[in-house]
Amino acid sequence: MLTIRGRENSGFCDGLSRREFLKVGGLAMGGLSLTEMLALEAQAGVRKNHKAIIMVFLPGGPPHQDMFDLKPEAPAEVRGEFKPIKTNVPGIEICEMMPNLAKMMDKCTIVRSLVGARDEHAAQICFSGYTVNEVSRNHAPTMGAVLSKVYGAVDKTVPPFIGLSPKMGHMPWADPGDPGFLGLAHGPLKPDGQLMADMVLKGISLDRLADRKRMLESVDRFRKDVDSLQGVGELNRKAFDLLTSKKLVDALDITKEDPKVRERYGKGTEGNVDDGGPCWNHQFLMARRLVEAGARCVTIGYGRWDYHGANFPQLRKYLPMLDQGLTALLTDLHNTGMDKDVTVVVWGEFGRTPYINKDGGRDHWPKVSCCLMSGGGLRHGQVIGSTTRFAEEAADRPVDYKDVFATLYHAVGLDVTSVPIPDQTGRPTYLLDGHEPLPEMV
Repeated sequence: MLTIRGRENSGFCDGLSRREFLKVGGLAMGGLSLTEMLALEAQAGVRKNHKAIIMVFLPGGPPHQDMFDLKPEAPAEVRGEFKPIKTNVPGIEICEMMPNLAKMMDKCTIVRSLVGARDEHAAQICFSGYTVNEVSRNHAPTMGAVLSKVYGAVDKTVPPFIGLSPKMGHMPWADPGDPGFLGLAHGPLKPDGQLMADMVLKGISLDRLADRKRMLESVDRFRKDVDSLQGVGELNRKAFDLLTSKKLVDALDITKEDPKVRERYGKGTEGNVDDGGPCWNHQFLMARRLVEAGARCVTIGYGRWDYHGANFPQLRKYLPMLDQGLTALLTDLHNTGMDKDVTVVVWGEFGRTPYINKDGGRDHWPKVSCCLMSGGGLRHGQVIGSTTRFAEEAADRPVDYKDVFATLYHAVGLDVTSVPIPDQTGRPTYLLDGHEPLPEMV
Protein backbone atom coordinates (compact mmCIF):
# COMPACT_ATOMS: atom_id res chain seq x y z
CA MET A 1 0.00 0.00 0.00
CA LEU A 2 1.03 3.58 -0.55
CA THR A 3 0.99 5.00 2.99
CA ILE A 4 1.40 8.66 3.83
CA ARG A 5 2.10 9.36 7.50
CA GLY A 6 2.50 12.56 9.46
CA ARG A 7 3.88 13.36 12.90
CA GLU A 8 2.35 11.42 15.73
CA ASN A 9 1.23 14.17 18.14
CA SER A 10 -0.75 16.63 16.07
CA GLY A 11 -3.89 16.74 13.96
CA PHE A 12 -5.31 17.99 10.71
CA CYS A 13 -8.03 20.63 10.64
CA ASP A 14 -10.23 18.15 8.78
CA GLY A 15 -10.37 15.94 11.87
CA LEU A 16 -7.89 13.27 10.84
CA SER A 17 -5.15 12.61 13.36
CA ARG A 18 -1.53 12.48 12.29
CA ARG A 19 -1.63 8.81 13.14
CA GLU A 20 -4.22 8.26 10.42
CA PHE A 21 -3.07 7.73 6.90
CA LEU A 22 -4.18 7.56 3.28
CA LYS A 23 -3.96 4.15 1.68
CA VAL A 24 -4.16 3.54 -2.04
CA GLY A 25 -5.12 -0.05 -2.77
CA GLY A 26 -3.36 -2.58 -4.94
CA LEU A 27 -5.69 -1.96 -7.93
CA ALA A 28 -6.09 -5.70 -8.54
CA MET A 29 -2.42 -5.92 -9.54
CA GLY A 30 -1.89 -9.43 -8.31
CA GLY A 31 -1.21 -8.31 -4.74
CA LEU A 32 1.39 -5.65 -5.58
CA SER A 33 0.90 -2.17 -4.20
CA LEU A 34 0.71 0.58 -6.78
CA THR A 35 4.13 1.94 -5.87
CA GLU A 36 5.70 -1.54 -5.97
CA MET A 37 4.12 -2.16 -9.35
CA LEU A 38 5.50 1.10 -10.69
CA ALA A 39 8.96 0.28 -9.33
CA LEU A 40 9.05 -2.93 -11.35
CA GLU A 41 7.42 -1.36 -14.39
CA ALA A 42 10.12 1.33 -14.45
CA GLN A 43 12.53 -1.35 -15.68
CA ALA A 44 10.59 -1.63 -18.97
CA GLY A 45 11.63 0.27 -22.07
CA VAL A 46 9.22 2.94 -23.32
CA ARG A 47 8.74 3.78 -26.98
CA LYS A 48 6.56 6.34 -28.65
CA ASN A 49 4.43 4.29 -31.04
CA HIS A 50 0.91 3.32 -30.09
CA LYS A 51 0.13 0.08 -31.83
CA ALA A 52 -2.47 -1.92 -29.94
CA ILE A 53 -4.28 -5.26 -29.82
CA ILE A 54 -7.88 -6.00 -28.83
CA MET A 55 -8.23 -9.72 -28.09
CA VAL A 56 -11.79 -11.10 -28.04
CA PHE A 57 -11.95 -14.50 -26.37
CA LEU A 58 -15.11 -16.60 -26.83
CA PRO A 59 -15.02 -18.93 -23.79
CA GLY A 60 -15.85 -22.57 -24.31
CA GLY A 61 -14.87 -23.24 -27.90
CA PRO A 62 -17.17 -21.62 -30.51
CA PRO A 63 -18.40 -23.93 -33.31
CA HIS A 64 -16.28 -23.16 -36.38
CA GLN A 65 -18.63 -24.98 -38.77
CA ASP A 66 -21.60 -22.88 -37.59
CA MET A 67 -19.84 -19.52 -37.85
CA PHE A 68 -17.09 -19.13 -40.46
CA ASP A 69 -16.69 -22.57 -42.06
CA LEU A 70 -20.16 -23.82 -42.96
CA LYS A 71 -20.52 -27.06 -44.93
CA PRO A 72 -23.86 -26.77 -46.79
CA GLU A 73 -23.24 -29.92 -48.85
CA ALA A 74 -22.62 -32.12 -45.81
CA PRO A 75 -25.30 -34.43 -44.32
CA ALA A 76 -27.82 -32.78 -41.97
CA GLU A 77 -26.19 -34.30 -38.89
CA VAL A 78 -23.02 -32.39 -39.80
CA ARG A 79 -24.12 -29.18 -41.50
CA GLY A 80 -26.66 -28.19 -38.86
CA GLU A 81 -29.46 -25.65 -39.17
CA PHE A 82 -27.73 -22.53 -40.49
CA LYS A 83 -27.27 -21.43 -44.07
CA PRO A 84 -24.25 -19.58 -45.41
CA ILE A 85 -24.72 -16.05 -46.75
CA LYS A 86 -22.63 -14.08 -49.18
CA THR A 87 -20.32 -11.38 -47.92
CA ASN A 88 -19.03 -8.22 -49.63
CA VAL A 89 -16.01 -10.26 -50.78
CA PRO A 90 -16.90 -12.56 -53.69
CA GLY A 91 -16.47 -16.21 -52.78
CA ILE A 92 -16.46 -15.75 -49.01
CA GLU A 93 -19.54 -16.90 -47.12
CA ILE A 94 -20.29 -16.93 -43.39
CA CYS A 95 -23.23 -17.82 -41.13
CA GLU A 96 -26.58 -16.14 -41.76
CA MET A 97 -26.66 -15.10 -38.09
CA MET A 98 -23.91 -12.53 -38.74
CA PRO A 99 -25.25 -10.28 -41.52
CA ASN A 100 -23.49 -7.13 -40.28
CA LEU A 101 -20.09 -8.79 -40.34
CA ALA A 102 -20.83 -10.10 -43.82
CA LYS A 103 -21.06 -6.49 -45.04
CA MET A 104 -17.51 -5.70 -43.92
CA MET A 105 -15.65 -8.91 -44.75
CA ASP A 106 -13.30 -6.87 -46.94
CA LYS A 107 -11.89 -5.55 -43.65
CA CYS A 108 -11.43 -9.01 -42.11
CA THR A 109 -9.44 -12.21 -42.53
CA ILE A 110 -10.81 -15.62 -41.63
CA VAL A 111 -8.44 -18.46 -40.73
CA ARG A 112 -10.33 -21.72 -41.23
CA SER A 113 -7.47 -24.13 -40.55
CA LEU A 114 -6.40 -23.14 -37.02
CA VAL A 115 -4.49 -25.93 -35.24
CA GLY A 116 -2.39 -26.37 -32.11
CA ALA A 117 -5.17 -26.51 -29.51
CA ARG A 118 -5.64 -29.06 -26.75
CA ASP A 119 -8.77 -30.12 -24.92
CA GLU A 120 -8.23 -27.41 -22.27
CA HIS A 121 -11.03 -25.13 -21.13
CA ALA A 122 -8.91 -22.03 -20.51
CA ALA A 123 -8.20 -18.64 -22.06
CA GLN A 124 -4.42 -19.12 -22.03
CA ILE A 125 -3.93 -20.22 -25.65
CA CYS A 126 -5.95 -17.26 -26.97
CA PHE A 127 -3.94 -14.70 -24.99
CA SER A 128 -0.43 -16.16 -25.26
CA GLY A 129 -0.42 -18.73 -28.07
CA TYR A 130 0.56 -21.45 -25.60
CA THR A 131 -1.53 -24.22 -24.07
CA VAL A 132 -1.94 -24.54 -20.32
CA ASN A 133 0.52 -27.45 -20.23
CA GLU A 134 3.10 -25.46 -22.19
CA VAL A 135 2.76 -22.43 -19.94
CA SER A 136 3.23 -24.59 -16.85
CA ARG A 137 6.63 -25.58 -18.27
CA ASN A 138 7.94 -22.41 -19.90
CA HIS A 139 5.99 -19.68 -18.04
CA ALA A 140 5.39 -17.93 -21.37
CA PRO A 141 3.83 -14.48 -20.93
CA THR A 142 0.59 -13.33 -22.44
CA MET A 143 0.81 -10.82 -25.27
CA GLY A 144 -0.37 -7.91 -23.13
CA ALA A 145 2.49 -8.51 -20.70
CA VAL A 146 5.02 -8.55 -23.56
CA LEU A 147 3.75 -5.21 -24.88
CA SER A 148 3.91 -3.77 -21.36
CA LYS A 149 7.49 -4.97 -20.93
CA VAL A 150 8.82 -3.91 -24.33
CA TYR A 151 6.90 -0.72 -25.00
CA GLY A 152 5.82 0.47 -21.58
CA ALA A 153 2.98 2.95 -21.14
CA VAL A 154 1.78 5.35 -23.83
CA ASP A 155 0.34 7.55 -21.10
CA LYS A 156 1.66 7.34 -17.55
CA THR A 157 -1.88 7.36 -16.18
CA VAL A 158 -3.19 4.49 -18.36
CA PRO A 159 -1.79 0.96 -17.83
CA PRO A 160 -0.59 -0.64 -21.07
CA PHE A 161 -2.35 -3.98 -20.39
CA ILE A 162 -5.99 -4.09 -19.30
CA GLY A 163 -8.17 -7.19 -18.91
CA LEU A 164 -11.94 -6.74 -19.11
CA SER A 165 -12.96 -10.38 -18.60
CA PRO A 166 -15.49 -10.50 -15.75
CA LYS A 167 -15.80 -13.22 -13.15
CA MET A 168 -17.20 -16.49 -14.47
CA GLY A 169 -18.38 -19.76 -13.01
CA HIS A 170 -15.45 -21.48 -14.71
CA MET A 171 -12.64 -19.10 -13.72
CA PRO A 172 -9.96 -20.32 -16.20
CA TRP A 173 -12.15 -18.65 -18.83
CA ALA A 174 -11.99 -15.38 -16.90
CA ASP A 175 -8.18 -15.22 -16.80
CA PRO A 176 -7.26 -12.03 -18.70
CA GLY A 177 -3.71 -13.25 -19.32
CA ASP A 178 -0.75 -14.38 -17.24
CA PRO A 179 2.44 -12.26 -17.31
CA GLY A 180 4.53 -15.43 -16.92
CA PHE A 181 8.30 -14.93 -16.62
CA LEU A 182 7.92 -11.16 -17.06
CA GLY A 183 6.51 -10.84 -13.54
CA LEU A 184 3.41 -9.33 -11.95
CA ALA A 185 4.45 -5.78 -12.79
CA HIS A 186 3.39 -6.52 -16.38
CA GLY A 187 0.16 -8.28 -15.50
CA PRO A 188 -3.21 -6.87 -16.51
CA LEU A 189 -5.05 -4.15 -14.66
CA LYS A 190 -8.57 -5.49 -14.08
CA PRO A 191 -11.18 -2.73 -13.72
CA ASP A 192 -13.38 -4.57 -11.25
CA GLY A 193 -15.20 -3.14 -8.27
CA GLN A 194 -12.09 -2.85 -6.10
CA LEU A 195 -10.25 -0.85 -8.73
CA MET A 196 -13.09 1.59 -9.20
CA ALA A 197 -13.36 2.02 -5.42
CA ASP A 198 -9.66 2.85 -5.27
CA MET A 199 -9.84 5.23 -8.22
CA VAL A 200 -12.74 7.13 -6.73
CA LEU A 201 -10.83 7.67 -3.45
CA LYS A 202 -13.92 7.75 -1.25
CA GLY A 203 -13.98 10.68 1.12
CA ILE A 204 -10.69 12.11 -0.17
CA SER A 205 -10.85 15.27 -2.27
CA LEU A 206 -8.11 16.10 -4.75
CA ASP A 207 -7.20 19.11 -2.60
CA ARG A 208 -6.62 16.87 0.40
CA LEU A 209 -4.67 14.42 -1.74
CA ALA A 210 -2.52 17.29 -3.01
CA ASP A 211 -1.84 18.36 0.62
CA ARG A 212 -0.58 14.88 1.37
CA LYS A 213 1.50 14.94 -1.79
CA ARG A 214 3.22 18.14 -0.63
CA MET A 215 3.72 16.59 2.79
CA LEU A 216 5.29 13.50 1.23
CA GLU A 217 7.56 15.62 -0.95
CA SER A 218 8.80 17.52 2.11
CA VAL A 219 9.60 14.26 3.88
CA ASP A 220 11.39 12.94 0.80
CA ARG A 221 13.71 15.96 0.77
CA PHE A 222 15.15 14.76 4.10
CA ARG A 223 15.82 11.26 2.90
CA LYS A 224 16.90 11.87 -0.69
CA ASP A 225 20.48 10.87 0.15
CA VAL A 226 19.51 7.51 1.57
CA ASP A 227 20.60 4.93 -0.99
CA SER A 228 17.96 2.38 -0.03
CA LEU A 229 15.20 4.86 -0.83
CA GLN A 230 16.47 6.20 -4.13
CA GLY A 231 13.64 6.55 -6.64
CA VAL A 232 10.84 6.39 -4.09
CA GLY A 233 9.85 10.02 -4.69
CA GLU A 234 9.56 9.48 -8.44
CA LEU A 235 7.54 6.30 -8.04
CA ASN A 236 5.18 7.93 -5.57
CA ARG A 237 4.75 10.80 -8.03
CA LYS A 238 3.70 8.29 -10.69
CA ALA A 239 1.25 6.70 -8.27
CA PHE A 240 -0.31 10.09 -7.60
CA ASP A 241 -0.44 10.79 -11.35
CA LEU A 242 -2.40 7.59 -11.94
CA LEU A 243 -4.80 8.06 -9.07
CA THR A 244 -5.56 11.75 -9.65
CA SER A 245 -5.95 11.50 -13.42
CA LYS A 246 -9.45 11.14 -14.82
CA LYS A 247 -8.23 9.62 -18.09
CA LEU A 248 -8.53 5.95 -17.13
CA VAL A 249 -11.80 6.43 -15.26
CA ASP A 250 -13.26 8.41 -18.13
CA ALA A 251 -12.25 5.73 -20.64
CA LEU A 252 -14.02 3.10 -18.54
CA ASP A 253 -17.14 5.25 -18.23
CA ILE A 254 -19.10 4.48 -21.39
CA THR A 255 -21.91 6.84 -20.30
CA LYS A 256 -19.67 9.60 -21.60
CA GLU A 257 -20.08 8.19 -25.12
CA ASP A 258 -22.75 9.52 -27.48
CA PRO A 259 -25.99 7.57 -26.79
CA LYS A 260 -26.34 6.87 -30.52
CA VAL A 261 -22.92 5.23 -30.54
CA ARG A 262 -23.77 3.14 -27.48
CA GLU A 263 -26.96 2.04 -29.19
CA ARG A 264 -24.97 0.81 -32.20
CA TYR A 265 -22.96 -1.52 -29.96
CA GLY A 266 -26.08 -3.02 -28.38
CA LYS A 267 -26.55 -4.31 -24.85
CA GLY A 268 -26.09 -8.07 -24.96
CA THR A 269 -27.01 -9.93 -21.78
CA GLU A 270 -27.14 -8.63 -18.22
CA GLY A 271 -25.77 -11.63 -16.32
CA ASN A 272 -23.43 -14.53 -16.96
CA VAL A 273 -24.35 -17.19 -19.46
CA ASP A 274 -24.34 -20.40 -17.41
CA ASP A 275 -20.80 -20.94 -16.09
CA GLY A 276 -19.30 -18.57 -18.64
CA GLY A 277 -19.33 -14.81 -18.81
CA PRO A 278 -21.99 -12.31 -19.84
CA CYS A 279 -22.35 -11.12 -23.41
CA TRP A 280 -21.58 -7.54 -22.45
CA ASN A 281 -21.48 -5.59 -25.69
CA HIS A 282 -20.22 -2.54 -23.85
CA GLN A 283 -16.90 -4.38 -23.49
CA PHE A 284 -16.28 -3.74 -27.20
CA LEU A 285 -16.97 -0.03 -26.74
CA MET A 286 -14.90 0.11 -23.56
CA ALA A 287 -11.99 -1.61 -25.31
CA ARG A 288 -12.02 0.98 -28.07
CA ARG A 289 -12.09 3.82 -25.52
CA LEU A 290 -9.23 2.30 -23.54
CA VAL A 291 -7.07 1.96 -26.64
CA GLU A 292 -7.85 5.56 -27.54
CA ALA A 293 -6.76 6.55 -24.03
CA GLY A 294 -3.42 4.75 -24.36
CA ALA A 295 -3.83 1.03 -23.59
CA ARG A 296 -1.67 -1.28 -25.71
CA CYS A 297 -3.56 -4.53 -25.15
CA VAL A 298 -7.15 -5.07 -24.01
CA THR A 299 -8.51 -8.59 -23.49
CA ILE A 300 -12.22 -9.41 -23.52
CA GLY A 301 -14.07 -12.53 -22.37
CA TYR A 302 -17.44 -12.65 -24.14
CA GLY A 303 -20.24 -15.05 -23.25
CA ARG A 304 -20.08 -18.85 -23.16
CA TRP A 305 -19.81 -21.05 -26.26
CA ASP A 306 -19.55 -24.56 -24.82
CA TYR A 307 -22.70 -25.92 -26.40
CA HIS A 308 -22.82 -29.66 -25.72
CA GLY A 309 -26.59 -29.35 -26.01
CA ALA A 310 -29.05 -27.00 -27.72
CA ASN A 311 -26.28 -25.63 -29.94
CA PHE A 312 -28.50 -23.93 -32.47
CA PRO A 313 -31.05 -22.21 -30.17
CA GLN A 314 -28.16 -20.72 -28.21
CA LEU A 315 -26.33 -19.58 -31.34
CA ARG A 316 -29.53 -17.97 -32.64
CA LYS A 317 -29.56 -15.89 -29.45
CA TYR A 318 -25.90 -15.04 -29.00
CA LEU A 319 -24.41 -14.83 -32.50
CA PRO A 320 -26.46 -11.71 -33.39
CA MET A 321 -25.22 -10.05 -30.18
CA LEU A 322 -21.62 -10.80 -31.12
CA ASP A 323 -22.29 -9.65 -34.67
CA GLN A 324 -23.62 -6.29 -33.46
CA GLY A 325 -20.93 -5.51 -30.90
CA LEU A 326 -17.99 -6.68 -33.01
CA THR A 327 -19.05 -4.86 -36.17
CA ALA A 328 -19.67 -1.66 -34.20
CA LEU A 329 -16.10 -1.89 -32.88
CA LEU A 330 -14.60 -2.58 -36.31
CA THR A 331 -16.65 0.20 -37.89
CA ASP A 332 -15.45 2.75 -35.33
CA LEU A 333 -11.83 1.69 -35.74
CA HIS A 334 -12.04 2.09 -39.52
CA ASN A 335 -14.01 5.34 -39.46
CA THR A 336 -11.40 6.94 -37.19
CA GLY A 337 -8.38 5.51 -39.00
CA MET A 338 -7.40 3.47 -35.93
CA ASP A 339 -7.55 0.27 -37.98
CA LYS A 340 -4.02 1.05 -39.21
CA ASP A 341 -2.66 0.68 -35.67
CA VAL A 342 -5.20 -1.49 -33.81
CA THR A 343 -5.55 -5.21 -34.54
CA VAL A 344 -8.60 -7.18 -33.43
CA VAL A 345 -8.59 -10.97 -33.10
CA VAL A 346 -11.65 -13.12 -32.25
CA TRP A 347 -11.43 -16.82 -31.34
CA GLY A 348 -11.89 -19.58 -28.78
CA GLU A 349 -9.75 -22.32 -27.26
CA PHE A 350 -10.77 -25.05 -29.77
CA GLY A 351 -13.47 -26.02 -32.28
CA ARG A 352 -16.48 -28.34 -32.07
CA THR A 353 -17.21 -31.85 -33.29
CA PRO A 354 -18.34 -32.33 -36.91
CA TYR A 355 -21.30 -34.50 -35.90
CA ILE A 356 -24.17 -33.11 -33.84
CA ASN A 357 -24.77 -35.21 -30.73
CA LYS A 358 -28.07 -36.62 -29.43
CA ASP A 359 -28.67 -33.46 -27.36
CA GLY A 360 -28.45 -31.20 -30.39
CA GLY A 361 -24.98 -29.97 -29.41
CA ARG A 362 -21.39 -30.26 -30.54
CA ASP A 363 -18.63 -31.50 -28.27
CA HIS A 364 -14.97 -30.49 -27.87
CA TRP A 365 -12.80 -30.72 -31.00
CA PRO A 366 -9.16 -29.60 -30.63
CA LYS A 367 -8.13 -30.85 -34.09
CA VAL A 368 -9.17 -27.66 -35.88
CA SER A 369 -10.92 -24.36 -35.23
CA CYS A 370 -11.02 -20.87 -36.71
CA CYS A 371 -10.37 -17.21 -35.97
CA LEU A 372 -11.16 -13.80 -37.38
CA MET A 373 -8.75 -10.86 -37.57
CA SER A 374 -9.16 -7.25 -38.61
CA GLY A 375 -7.14 -4.02 -38.68
CA GLY A 376 -3.49 -3.62 -37.77
CA GLY A 377 -2.52 -2.41 -41.24
CA LEU A 378 -2.62 -6.06 -42.38
CA ARG A 379 -4.00 -7.39 -45.67
CA HIS A 380 -7.64 -8.45 -45.35
CA GLY A 381 -10.64 -9.53 -47.41
CA GLN A 382 -9.46 -13.16 -47.55
CA VAL A 383 -9.78 -16.66 -46.15
CA ILE A 384 -6.65 -18.56 -45.13
CA GLY A 385 -6.73 -22.34 -45.13
CA SER A 386 -9.55 -24.83 -45.49
CA THR A 387 -10.89 -27.92 -43.74
CA THR A 388 -11.93 -31.35 -44.95
CA ARG A 389 -15.42 -32.17 -46.16
CA PHE A 390 -17.00 -32.30 -42.69
CA ALA A 391 -14.70 -29.70 -41.07
CA GLU A 392 -12.87 -32.42 -39.14
CA GLU A 393 -9.32 -31.19 -39.69
CA ALA A 394 -7.21 -28.86 -41.81
CA ALA A 395 -7.24 -29.86 -45.47
CA ASP A 396 -4.52 -27.40 -46.46
CA ARG A 397 -2.51 -24.53 -45.00
CA PRO A 398 -2.69 -25.49 -41.29
CA VAL A 399 -2.14 -22.36 -39.17
CA ASP A 400 -0.96 -22.75 -35.58
CA TYR A 401 -2.14 -20.38 -32.84
CA LYS A 402 1.51 -19.33 -32.54
CA ASP A 403 1.55 -18.36 -36.24
CA VAL A 404 -1.34 -16.02 -35.55
CA PHE A 405 0.53 -14.57 -32.58
CA ALA A 406 3.61 -14.02 -34.73
CA THR A 407 1.34 -12.05 -37.07
CA LEU A 408 -0.14 -10.03 -34.21
CA TYR A 409 3.33 -9.20 -32.89
CA HIS A 410 4.36 -8.17 -36.40
CA ALA A 411 1.38 -5.81 -36.52
CA VAL A 412 2.64 -3.98 -33.42
CA GLY A 413 6.21 -3.85 -34.70
CA LEU A 414 7.77 -6.76 -32.78
CA ASP A 415 9.73 -9.62 -34.32
CA VAL A 416 9.65 -11.93 -31.33
CA THR A 417 10.98 -14.84 -33.40
CA SER A 418 14.42 -13.22 -33.73
CA VAL A 419 14.44 -10.57 -30.98
CA PRO A 420 14.55 -12.00 -27.44
CA ILE A 421 12.37 -10.71 -24.61
CA PRO A 422 14.29 -10.24 -21.33
CA ASP A 423 12.81 -11.83 -18.23
CA GLN A 424 12.93 -10.30 -14.73
CA THR A 425 16.62 -11.17 -14.38
CA GLY A 426 17.52 -9.81 -17.81
CA ARG A 427 17.97 -13.27 -19.34
CA PRO A 428 16.95 -13.18 -23.05
CA THR A 429 14.10 -15.51 -23.98
CA TYR A 430 12.71 -16.15 -27.46
CA LEU A 431 8.96 -16.46 -27.99
CA LEU A 432 7.22 -18.47 -30.72
CA ASP A 433 10.40 -20.20 -31.84
CA GLY A 434 9.96 -21.49 -35.41
CA HIS A 435 6.72 -19.62 -36.07
CA GLU A 436 6.50 -16.74 -38.55
CA PRO A 437 3.88 -14.10 -39.43
CA LEU A 438 1.34 -15.25 -42.01
CA PRO A 439 2.78 -14.11 -45.39
CA GLU A 440 -0.74 -13.70 -46.80
CA MET A 441 -1.39 -10.89 -44.32
CA VAL A 442 1.88 -8.95 -44.03
